[in-house]
Amino acid sequence: MPTAVVSRGREWAVGAAPVRWYERVNWWETSRRMPKGNSGVDVEVLQLQVRLGNNSRSALTTMYLQRDGLGGGWRRRESASDAA
Repeated sequence: MPTAVVSRGREWAVGAAPVRWYERVNWWETSRRMPKGNSGVDVEVLQLQVRLGNNSRSALTTMYLQRDGLGGGWRRRESASDAA
């Protein structure tokens, strides 16, 4: 599990236990053929409560990470508030 997230040049420390779940992916929206094996069908997602840097007085904010099926790492999902 990640202990920190680097996003837009800033490091965010995980401040609470992550919440994990799996989502089904609509593979047909991005591919003409179903992926071989089990890759690309289910995606692991984490909800993290993070704070800026190691400042324990910094307010917690929520980030969502999605498991990168190719490299095994994590990538941040853009939230509605990020797009605004």
